[in-house]
Amino acid sequence: MKLFSFNVNGIRAIEKKGFIDWVNEVQPDILCLQEIKAMEDQLSDELKNIPGYKVIIHSAERKGYSGTAIYYKEEPIKIWTGLPNPKFNTEGRTIAMEYEDFILMNIYFPNGQKDDERLAFKMEFYDEFLNYSNELISQGKNLIVTGDYNVAHNEIDLKNPKANEKRSGFLPIERRWMDIYIENGSIDTFRYFNPDKVKYSWWSYRFNARKNNAGWRIDYFFVNNAFIDRVINTEIHNDVIGSDHCPISLEIK
Repeated sequence: MKLFSFNVNGIRAIEKKGFIDWVNEVQPDILCLQEIKAMEDQLSDELKNIPGYKVIIHSAERKGYSGTAIYYKEEPIKIWTGLPNPKFNTEGRTIAMEYEDFILMNIYFPNGQKDDERLAFKMEFYDEFLNYSNELISQGKNLIVTGDYNVAHNEIDLKNPKANEKRSGFLPIERRWMDIYIENGSIDTFRYFNPDKVKYSWWSYRFNARKNNAGWRIDYFFVNNAFIDRVINTEIHNDVIGSDHCPISLEIK
């Protein structure tokens, strides 16, 4: 089973850049999108009806902002949106799907760069998510969590760590949360298989960042410790353009 995740930075924008052709070519079993920036009624019939796929959309209440979606082939046992605390559910950031042997969570974690209030919201969101994921794992569930976490964990995960150590996305408090997340029993699959590989998943639109590969790795597939033996491969697909992010993938048996 191949799972993909992609922050598209506007699904209507990327539709004009060959997105549907890419889906038809790659044929992911499950495709998780973040930052779709659209309501369901704003999507074209072509986006809603990609052959072979069903789609679930979770939009933000604010138009043109945030939002997530999942395209999937195999019908799950159930689908739900949001985290237990409704405070975190107005921006369309979370979709979960349960299959027989795992729960998949697609999450667009908040960006904390706007101001201190927004950073505080981001950290609260992190903690709410962690408590919820711990609860699911304690119930004996296997968990695959993917999406844009909006944080580079270690210095290897961004081009210019020293220049960004006071910027949200690489703050000590955010990086420490990632440590705690891993200590709680979750594995960063890309780093597990590629301990020393330098590869990024997001580049600023400014300063020719992508051309110069001055990027950040902020998109992840995490699994709980008990599930890692089911993971065959994980990739970052730098060659796919159309967004300021690129897709990432996870192959499981």
